Amino acid sequence: MTSKAIIAGRLFDGEEWHHDYAVLFSNGVIDALAPAAQLPADAEIVETVDLLAPGFIDLQVNGGGGVLLNDGPSADAIARICAAHARFGTTALLPTLITDTPAITKATLEAGRQAAANRVPGFIGLHLEGPHLSLARKGAHDPNLIRPMRQPDLDLILAYASDFETLLTTVAPENVTRDQVTAMADAGVVVSLGHSDTGYATAVDYARAGARMVTHLFNAMSPLGHREPGVVGAALDDGGLYAGLIADGFHVACASIAIALRAKAGPARIFLVTDAMSPIGTDLEGFTLNGRQIHRHGGRLTLDDGTLAGADIDMLSSVRFLHERIGLPLEEALRMASLYPAEAIGVTHRRGALKSGLVADFVTLTDALDMDSTWIGGHKVFAAS
Repeated sequence: MTSKAIIAGRLFDGEEWHHDYAVLFSNGVIDALAPAAQLPADAEIVETVDLLAPGFIDLQVNGGGGVLLNDGPSADAIARICAAHARFGTTALLPTLITDTPAITKATLEAGRQAAANRVPGFIGLHLEGPHLSLARKGAHDPNLIRPMRQPDLDLILAYASDFETLLTTVAPENVTRDQVTAMADAGVVVSLGHSDTGYATAVDYARAGARMVTHLFNAMSPLGHREPGVVGAALDDGGLYAGLIADGFHVACASIAIALRAKAGPARIFLVTDAMSPIGTDLEGFTLNGRQIHRHGGRLTLDDGTLAGADIDMLSSVRFLHERIGLPLEEALRMASLYPAEAIGVTHRRGALKSGLVADFVTLTDALDMDSTWIGGHKVFAAS
C-alpha cells in the first residue's frame, strides 16, 4: 500500500529533532521517517506543517467535553471524553474513575470493555483512582466512599485486567495490602500509589511488591520531610517509580516542579497528566462530583472549601507551561507528554514516539506551539482550521 506522508519543518521523533523531514504511514502504522527531499516517488504527501511530534498520552483524565466519567459510565461517554482531548493533541488516554460505588466501578469497567470493542479513537484503557485510598489524604474524593480493598474488589479488577491495553489503579497502602498489589501487578495491572499518608519505607516496600507509579506527585500524599521523606521522597528517590505531574501552576509551585525534575532518580521519569475534569473544551462554569458542587474560576476547579478538585488544563497547555514557565527544553516537555507516560505503562512497543512499526499517532503544531491537527492511527481526528 502506498504510504501517506506529512512533511514538517521540524519533526521530533521522541528522542531527537529532524529538520525538513517527513513521517510516512499506512494502515494506521508508521512506515518510516525520511528527509523531505528523499521521499519515495509514490508517497502521497497529504500535508506540510511547521512542527510534528508524537501524540500526547494522558494517563489521568476524569472528563472532558462536558462529560464526567463518574456521572454515567458508558462507551459513548468515553468516546466523547477522548474526542474532547484530541482537540489538544492527546492521542491516547485513560478515562479515569474517581472514587465511587462498587456498582459504578463495575459499570465503568463494562463501559471500557465496550469502548475497546468499538475501537474508540484514543481509548487505550482505564484508570481507577480509588476507592481504596487514605482518608487522611482524600483530597476531593468522597470520604463516605473510601474503603479497604476486599477480595471481591480484587477479583473484579483481575477479571478485566486483560481487556485493555492498560488498566491502571491508584491505591494507598493504608487500604490495600502488599499481597493485593503483587496480585494486580502479576496480572498486568499498572499499580500507582496515591492519596496516601504512608511513609517512605512503606512506599518503597510497595514498589518492591509491584507498584510502578505515583499519582499526581506532591498532591494528596505525605510530603518530603527532613526526617521522613514520605511518598514524595520515595517517588523521587526510587528509580523504579514513575510519577505523574499536574503542571498548571496551581497544583504544584514552579520551583517545586523544577526541583523535582532535577532530583528524580532514573530510569523511571516524571511525566505529565492533566487530571482534567468535564469542563475541558467547554465554557462550563462548574459541575457536580458525587453530589458536591465544583466551581471553575481562574484556571482552578475547587470544592466550596477551596480544595482543588481535578484540573482545568489540557495536555498542550501543560507542555507549554513546562517549556515557557519552567524553562524546560521543548523536546523534554514533549517527552513528558508522550515517551515517558508510554514508558510508565509499558507500551513503548506501540506508542510514545515516531518510529517504524509504532501506531501512527501524532500531533502537528505551529511554530508558536498552537494546535494544528491531531492524528490517531493514521487518521486526522481534529483540525484547528
